[in-house]
Amino acid sequence: MEPLPQRFATTRWSLILAAGTGHAPEAREALATLCGLYWYPLYAFVRRRGHSAEEARDLTQGFFARLLERDDLSTLDPRRGRFRAWLLTALKHFLSNERDRLQAVKRGGGESLLSIDGEQAESTYGLEPSHDLTPERLFERRWALALLQQVTALLRAEWVKAGKESLFEKLKGCLMDKTESSYQRIAHDVGMSEGAVKVAAHRLRSRFRELLRSEIAQTVEHAHEIDGELRHLLAALG
Repeated sequence: MEPLPQRFATTRWSLILAAGTGHAPEAREALATLCGLYWYPLYAFVRRRGHSAEEARDLTQGFFARLLERDDLSTLDPRRGRFRAWLLTALKHFLSNERDRLQAVKRGGGESLLSIDGEQAESTYGLEPSHDLTPERLFERRWALALLQQVTALLRAEWVKAGKESLFEKLKGCLMDKTESSYQRIAHDVGMSEGAVKVAAHRLRSRFRELLRSEIAQTVEHAHEIDGELRHLLAALG
């Protein structure tokens, strides 16, 4: 077996890094994909900083608009290695002149990567824990949840394509919980043996881990950083 390459050549993160030295449709698409995953964690961070719902929506959209400017992309530091870390730092810098930024957004100008549904964002934010989670911790928690939701959706699509949607819906609760007490009930519900259900659950969890590692690989520059991001994800959910 050949050793893993030290750097991933075709990840979304590496494409975005390349955009710092030039404009490429692939880099823009990669950035839009990642920002589509991260917009709510960033919105929640801005709200937890004390901004109103309207201000948070405008500031978050304004931040994404700035990401399309070459000057912003040119500040990317490959040594940071993690898109998540760079994105939050960039947002903090953006908010450091928040009053001027907000006025600029309200005047219009700049092309945004996505349009935020303010009602949806605020509805989700209303469900956030009201205890003393800092803006940074709330961002990290929401980053972890968004990533898990993304991976679960990808996994579900695979099982639906294979004609196993009903079995997936029964087994999805086993993704993060290895308790076997429900296997007998699931086997009865889907007309399978308990042993076959256990095998299916094992395969489901294995594929979930593969997809999770693959998605994390899209946001780091080096292979050795994946395990660290996985540990960080689990800690953020704690």
